[in-house]
Amino acid sequence: MDPFVVMHALPAEPRCWFLGSGPSTFTSRWRERFIHRLGGLLPVWRGGVGIDQHVRSGRAVVEAGGVFVQMPEGTVNGPPGGLGPFRPGAGLIAIRTDAPIVPLAIAGTDELYIGRRMASRVLAPVRVAELLGPDWDGVRPEAGSKAELALAHRVTDALAARLAPAVAALQPLTVDPPGRPRRLRRRLTWLLLGPGPLEH
Repeated sequence: MDPFVVMHALPAEPRCWFLGSGPSTFTSRWRERFIHRLGGLLPVWRGGVGIDQHVRSGRAVVEAGGVFVQMPEGTVNGPPGGLGPFRPGAGLIAIRTDAPIVPLAIAGTDELYIGRRMASRVLAPVRVAELLGPDWDGVRPEAGSKAELALAHRVTDALAARLAPAVAALQPLTVDPPGRPRRLRRRLTWLLLGPGPLEH
């Protein structure tokens, strides 16, 4: 549900383009048509594809005036009210594009059923230099180097530190009483995912 919450929280224009899993999305023709109608998907095919392609995609979207959306956890992850580990790819793309980052905190999307409450909060825009703080010397390491990867981890750690309190504050707003019916929970939760544990 996260992409739908993002589209609900942001203006309809400029269009959102999501960096997302190709194998998870293109499992049927109706899903593919659905995604294309709602927004753009820039597919990630794990294994054998480096970050350069995704950097080019992100830069092209931003330069065209669109909104490039990433889910830094990179998967269905994290406990309710908390964050899963952030992957460094989001940091690498932020470092190389230097586009403004608009963090969006989301809660209540771990499962879906009729009447499910969700919440989101758009945080203040921030740039890489602000996330890294005054200790950063402003030098961007060579692309693909260990130094760049280390800097990307610093960026994602700083971003997670900004988002975590907002997610924790939103979570109580989404908790339903234990006795509330959760109609169609399994069917709706897995509508756009392959069945499996939510921690995959």
